[in-house]
Amino acid sequence: MASEKKLDALFHHTLQDIYYAEKQILKAIPKMMAGAKSAELKKAFEHHKGQTEVHVTRLEEVFKIIGEPAKGVKCDAIEGILKEGEGVLEDFAKTVSGDAAIIAAAQAVEHYEITRYGTLRRWAKVLGMKDAQAILEKTLAEESKTDEDLTALADSYANKEAA
Repeated sequence: MASEKKLDALFHHTLQDIYYAEKQILKAIPKMMAGAKSAELKKAFEHHKGQTEVHVTRLEEVFKIIGEPAKGVKCDAIEGILKEGEGVLEDFAKTVSGDAAIIAAAQAVEHYEITRYGTLRRWAKVLGMKDAQAILEKTLAEESKTDEDLTALADSYANKEAA
């Protein structure tokens, strides 16, 4: 029987997962911006790109806290979510319906991030990593706000116009 890995190993693995995911998201944002019709949606993605860059830097701080190199592990979930978003872009780019679809795809990304950051924050608390917990809490709040902003954009523009 293999020895059981502890929560700190799971924390490290999940940190690598979200680090990889954030890096993949950075690559995908310009494609989403290019496929958007609305200037407001393009602006929202530009803002989120800057935020994502900060999130990567924060994750690197958490890696330092736990004494590990900042390194990602392939995340099949985010790759699937991003691939699905790319498919929508191919079919609906530069249309109002496309903006609604892009927002929905972006929210799928946000929900994944919210899940990961929420879990990491809870585990950091259990592991007594107060500095890491505070960093993760800040990012979680920003991801939640981005999701709310996307919902507002969908409700005020894209979903109504695409109907």
